[in-house]
Amino acid sequence: MKNTNYSVKKRHFGWVLLLAVLLSGSASAHVNHYIGAYAQAGEWSMLPSQSAYSASLGGAGGVGFLYELQAGKKYGTTRFLFDAGVGAIGGLTAYSQSSNMTAVLKDQVDLQRVPFDYYYELKDRKDRYNDIAVQVPVLFGMQYKRFYFLAGVKVYAHMWTQAKYSTKLNTFGRYEQYVDDMRNMPDYQFFNGITKRGSVNTSLNLDMDASFEIGGRIGTLIYSTGYDVPKRTIEYRLAAFVDYGLLDLHTKGTKQALHVTRGYDVNPASPNYVYQSKSMVNNLKMNDIMSTEKFAGKVQNLMVGIKFTILFQLPEEGRCVICRDAYTRSASRGGGRKGMQYEE
Repeated sequence: MKNTNYSVKKRHFGWVLLLAVLLSGSASAHVNHYIGAYAQAGEWSMLPSQSAYSASLGGAGGVGFLYELQAGKKYGTTRFLFDAGVGAIGGLTAYSQSSNMTAVLKDQVDLQRVPFDYYYELKDRKDRYNDIAVQVPVLFGMQYKRFYFLAGVKVYAHMWTQAKYSTKLNTFGRYEQYVDDMRNMPDYQFFNGITKRGSVNTSLNLDMDASFEIGGRIGTLIYSTGYDVPKRTIEYRLAAFVDYGLLDLHTKGTKQALHVTRGYDVNPASPNYVYQSKSMVNNLKMNDIMSTEKFAGKVQNLMVGIKFTILFQLPEEGRCVICRDAYTRSASRGGGRKGMQYEE
């Protein structure tokens, strides 16, 4: 029989040993702390799993603040990096629908009191999404000389999302006594090639993206503080990054993709009398495609772009190596020393 207690103790010993190695490495490493800001710009898309929809790339950009820890040998060329921050990002992307959409009003009566069915036919539908989100990155990586990479996760909390839709609309009548549909008859509210537009506020789920960033230091500004004093630095970085969604962005919706608010009205006293300009077109309402019952597949975030970062090293102190007091009192008198020099 397998000794379960021995296996558990062995596993615990392994974790303790690993933790001890990490702690000893951290204790012997020289650590620098930075705060900074970043700006990023690129292309954004929401990738659908359903083949009936195609996604296009749109512009995105954002800014944020970050904290970075750098750890490594004192004068070594390789350093461990840890980044955490918060920022805001906004973007625009679009969906196109390859298949046509239809809606029908059954059992309508036209101006001559003849029964028919009124059809809406939509082609070339495109939904454009504007989004503003809060971004929280947590990244780990390495730096070798001036080059570095970071990998980790970014959490996106979508604060505001608006969908703007546009489509080509045809309306026509279908009569039992006629073989062909009745089209292009404006007096009957039968139109061809009308562009219908609208907008609606919607929402996206909390998202977590896998993120990878690679780039290099393009400049360093070093404060001149005198001999043997720790030199505070400002670093400038430029990198390329890619974020790929791990979660489903959209919530399965139950809204109708198309719905008609009123029927075919032949009452002259009604404000929706069919002789009113395009009243039947205005009666057609639409919802953004991702929040409807027709959209059941998964949607994943994709963002690629470039990122500029500026880092300010936080002050650090070392032991006093040379104490000069040329402007106050002599160091030999033992008073306060204004001109102390520090070892890095």
